[in-house]
Amino acid sequence: MDRYILTDAQWAKMEPHCLGKVTDRGRSGTNNRLFLEAVLWIARTGSPWRDLPPEFGKWNTIFKRYRDWVKASVFENIFAAVNDDTDMEYAMIDGTIVKVHRHGQGAKGGPIHRQLENPEVE
Repeated sequence: MDRYILTDAQWAKMEPHCLGKVTDRGRSGTNNRLFLEAVLWIARTGSPWRDLPPEFGKWNTIFKRYRDWVKASVFENIFAAVNDDTDMEYAMIDGTIVKVHRHGQGAKGGPIHRQLENPEVE
């Protein structure tokens, strides 16, 4: 794979929190970075797992590994590790992108409250 989503600096923060390192007991994962790239590709494109490009490996194997990592809260630990220095320099909300709901714009609508013709019944 020529183009990665993760930079080397981001990967350096995430690597210690991944399962299946050589230092871990039991089965070690092969190429955790490529696995995370596959998960990020799925998240970015919104594609189903079956449409995962073959460069990442077998989609079912990656899905099973993803499910194991979710159960072990690995992604929560990774997100916490990379969240410590959030760069908000270019974050902005523009009114041309984020639309206000029509009720917030002063548009007419909504339920109409009518008075009953018989004032005795309330």
